[in-house]
Amino acid sequence: MQQSQSQSQSRTSPGRRAFATLALALLALVTLPSPARAQDMTKESVASLKASFVADLDTLHTKFLGLAQAFPQDKYTWRPMDGVRSVSEVLMLAAMEGYSFIPTSFGAKAADLGSREEAAKLRTLTDKAQIIEHLNKGFAHAKKELEALDPAMLTAKRKVMGQDRSAADVALFIGGDLHEHLGQMIAYARMNHIVPPWSK
Repeated sequence: MQQSQSQSQSRTSPGRRAFATLALALLALVTLPSPARAQDMTKESVASLKASFVADLDTLHTKFLGLAQAFPQDKYTWRPMDGVRSVSEVLMLAAMEGYSFIPTSFGAKAADLGSREEAAKLRTLTDKAQIIEHLNKGFAHAKKELEALDPAMLTAKRKVMGQDRSAADVALFIGGDLHEHLGQMIAYARMNHIVPPWSK
């Protein structure tokens, strides 16, 4: 029993560490009173936050990719009920966030995906190999753009989804959204008797 628990912890600790580091960095910033928070959003604190967020992106990428590989092609159009995203739609949502929503929310550039129509078409992909390719490219783009950002640019608030948000707010918002979709994919896997690779 103890050996089983320690093996389970060793398999999940890198992901938990990355998310825990990000959560602690965010907690330290968002629990301060507003004036102190504005003062404490220095270039150094934002650089630390950015590094934690990028580490969490790496973990998310690894887990989305592991699930994408674990699902067989014939399950990519599966959905638990009408009106809910399919397996391929959830995976392409994660890829598209890497291409656009993640970098632009921090003030970086979206990937050039062609016209709006061409970008919209990507969301409808159901081919496993193509989706895995876009997952890799989307997360790679987000990481490259974030790493290239000068932390000094992130000390001011930005308008994201209609609200003025600090870098900490943006990281919390995007991180929460991606982890929610990862949880959705884990639930899809379990419903299809697919064991997430890191749980084996």
